[in-house]
Amino acid sequence: MINKQKLWFLTLFTLILVLSIYYVTMPNDLLKSNYNIVNNKKNPKKTVKEVSSLKAMRVSLEEKRESEKAELQKQLTDEEVSSTEKNNAYEKLKYLNEVQGREEEYEKRIKKEHKLDCFVKMDNTNVSVVCVSSKHDNALANNIMRLIQKDNKDKLYITVKFQKS
Repeated sequence: MINKQKLWFLTLFTLILVLSIYYVTMPNDLLKSNYNIVNNKKNPKKTVKEVSSLKAMRVSLEEKRESEKAELQKQLTDEEVSSTEKNNAYEKLKYLNEVQGREEEYEKRIKKEHKLDCFVKMDNTNVSVVCVSSKHDNALANNIMRLIQKDNKDKLYITVKFQKS
């Protein structure tokens, strides 16, 4: 017999599946309209390439995290899973949400302080930052590293990569 939790889970999972299929099969008209908006800038081909590569990195990371979250949600709602496994799954889910929030916060701060479009990915103590900049400066990379490290008590291994704009 299906209870309310299982019904809600199946409903939300189906909705996510339908939306992901829609976005994968989305017509190219939206991409062309984005290209036309960016086309008014000085170097349209380079800008579109870099913005799309940052977006591609974000989308692939989000897809990976969403699949992990769906698996953890499945563990949380499964009646056959022990309470310790459910607690572990809940802690992992909470950790993933925290990491995602910190990544978004760092992206906003880098954009605000250094006026750079960037992508931040965190894995435990490793932080990868990809920035779109015409200037590839060690001082800029050090400033970005300090910006990220100053909020953390633990030592992080931060890498900063630049893409040409």
